[in-house]
Amino acid sequence: MQKRWQVIKEAFYYTIPVMTGYLFLGFAFGVFLESKGYSWIWALLMSVFVYAGSMQFVMVDLLAGAASLIGAAMMTLMVNARHLFYGIAMLDEFKEMGRKKPYAIFSLTDETFSLFCGVKEKSGTDRKQLLFWIALLNHCYWIAGSVIGAVFGSIWHIPSEGIDFVMTALFTVIFLDRWKAETNHSASILGIILSILCLVIFGPSRFIIPAMLSITVVFLLFRNRLEREEPVQ
Repeated sequence: MQKRWQVIKEAFYYTIPVMTGYLFLGFAFGVFLESKGYSWIWALLMSVFVYAGSMQFVMVDLLAGAASLIGAAMMTLMVNARHLFYGIAMLDEFKEMGRKKPYAIFSLTDETFSLFCGVKEKSGTDRKQLLFWIALLNHCYWIAGSVIGAVFGSIWHIPSEGIDFVMTALFTVIFLDRWKAETNHSASILGIILSILCLVIFGPSRFIIPAMLSITVVFLLFRNRLEREEPVQ
């Protein structure tokens, strides 16, 4: 039992940065969901069983707009397609996790994957247990933030105008951070150009899926060239 608490303590130490972000973003999601007429129960269920971060914000509009199942499925696939690559990168790790494997796969968010890649457990620590608790703690932070946000939103009127922009702002920050880390910006510039073209051609309400499809296809076609252009660090 003492050893388990040591692993949980170590996992908590790793997840402190994610906790601060997830509580805030989860709170924003809960407020946004409640402003559309959905109670904290919906926030709880979506955060427990969907747990998709940016996609949960998108889901609110899909629910409110009575989107078709096919449209919702396509949007979900495109928004979360990057998680396929996270799973491939973690195959060897997950093979040894036994009964915890399904949950480890389900809970693999952007931030959790980043922590998994940077984990350097202490001597004697069970790495499988450490990864599991990191994933579980992150999930709990998101659930807590979203439920608290929905409850506060139902008790006090919190203006929700623009709150759905929080994920756009988050991905903008991630893009800028990635831009600063790059020595060659060819891939980023190409993605911007393709997105703008799709915005012009398909309009602001329909450009996301075509943009992501075109970016994926072009990057696959020119993958080798783009990798050669990136200098070795």
